[in-house]
Amino acid sequence: MAEHIDKINRQLLNKGYKLTPQREATLRVLLENEKDHLNAEEVYLLVKHKYPNIGLATVYRSLELLSELHIVEKINFGDGGARFDLRSDDQPHMHHHLICTRCGKVEEIKEDWLLPMEKRIEREFGFKVSDHRLDFHGVCRECNALELEKSRKAKAVS
Repeated sequence: MAEHIDKINRQLLNKGYKLTPQREATLRVLLENEKDHLNAEEVYLLVKHKYPNIGLATVYRSLELLSELHIVEKINFGDGGARFDLRSDDQPHMHHHLICTRCGKVEEIKEDWLLPMEKRIEREFGFKVSDHRLDFHGVCRECNALELEKSRKAKAVS
C-alpha cells in the first residue's frame, strides 16, 4: 500500500497538489476497500472511524480532486449515487464492470477487451481514444441460479 500511496503522492505533486493527511486517509480507505466501490458517505464513515475530526465536506473535496486528476474514477452503477473506484496502475484504461440488476453485486473485468475496437476507431475515424469504460447490466450467476431453483421448485409443486 505504501508504494501505491507514494505513486499517488508523486501524481499529486506533478499537478501542483500535496498529499494532505485528509487526502491520504481517503486514499487509504479506497485502497483497503478496493473491491467494494464505495460511495462518498461510505468513504467518509470509514475515514471518520480512524480520523474522528475529519468532516464530510473534506472527504467530498478529496474525492472530487482525486476524480478530477484521474486517480480515482467516479462511476454510477444505476443505483442513484456516485461510487469511487481506483484506477489501475497496470492498465491505461479504466476496467469494466458486470452489474447485477437483482442483487446489486458488482464484478470487475480487468482485461481490456476494447483495444482492438480503439485501434479500428482510430483507423476508420481518425479519433484517438484516450479512455473508455464499459459496464454490463444484467443478472449475475448466483441470481440466475436462484431463479432456476425457484422455477424447478414451482414446477415440482404443480
